[in-house]
Amino acid sequence: MLTKAVKKLFSYLIKAAVLVLAFYFIYREFLQKGDKLREFEILISHIGHQRVITVMSIVVVLMLVNWLLESFKWHYLTRNLTKTSMLDAIEAVFCGLTWAIFTPNRLGEYAGRVLFLPTHKRAYGVFAMAVGSFGQNVITNVVGLSAAMWFLFKYVSLNPLIYAAIVIGSIVFMLFMIVFYFHIIWLVNILNRIPFIKNYHRFFDIMAGYKKAELINIMLFCLARFAVFSFQYYLIIHMLIPSIPMYEIFLMVFILFFVQSALPSLDIIDVAIRNGTAAYLFSFVTGQSAAIMAAVSSIWLINLIIPAILGSVFVFKLKFFDRNL
Repeated sequence: MLTKAVKKLFSYLIKAAVLVLAFYFIYREFLQKGDKLREFEILISHIGHQRVITVMSIVVVLMLVNWLLESFKWHYLTRNLTKTSMLDAIEAVFCGLTWAIFTPNRLGEYAGRVLFLPTHKRAYGVFAMAVGSFGQNVITNVVGLSAAMWFLFKYVSLNPLIYAAIVIGSIVFMLFMIVFYFHIIWLVNILNRIPFIKNYHRFFDIMAGYKKAELINIMLFCLARFAVFSFQYYLIIHMLIPSIPMYEIFLMVFILFFVQSALPSLDIIDVAIRNGTAAYLFSFVTGQSAAIMAAVSSIWLINLIIPAILGSVFVFKLKFFDRNL
């Protein structure tokens, strides 16, 4: 049994390690990607100062709206687990972003959030968060695949039979995801039949406990977030390259989100994946790949790095061993 003093020491060490890792990865990424941000500075220097200030201010405000929506969603997801304030939910979301910055596939985001819950509710919180993540993935996949089918039709010469097979397969997959989301109990029933994990059914039952109306509300939060960060991309890309039609910007961005969601990565190197994917996709509508990559890098800074730095403040509030009800 660990003494109170030892627990306290371990708690300080873990917090220190999280902060050191987060800021190390951020610093290293700035060294490697600083050229893209400097490219962005050069590009906006040729645009009216007032316009740049207006657009970037709106993008920053939308970043706050985006993570506030996620905080509302987190508060909604955990309302049946424990009573927490909206402020606690906001702190948990931003703290999770600090953890996510140096962990594969943002897995650290789970730890950063659930540690704000009472000790005996943390495992349940992981599965509650999984429901929210599933809803976000449904939106990303359905919208992204729909845009991808348009992309293949317009820009890629495919055999009609192959294209038809892709369309049918995509529609089946989208319907499967939507139906499966609104029937999460099917997944729970499958997990409860697996011998070595069925003893943990009480955790899986949390996912099955969300009613259809609650799942719809969660999906609306996800859809609102998707609309917000899609509009952020549109604003910056349109500011840099106004010649690209609005619908093409949005459709390319939808595909970008879809591709990125399918690739395992670290948040901190995610910008490299986004840069390469965005440059390729937008090469079909513009030759200004440098501007596209600069836009993606600037959004990475605003949407992930700034919130991760803000979230570092809340790391100090974590209690790893003794968070009470």
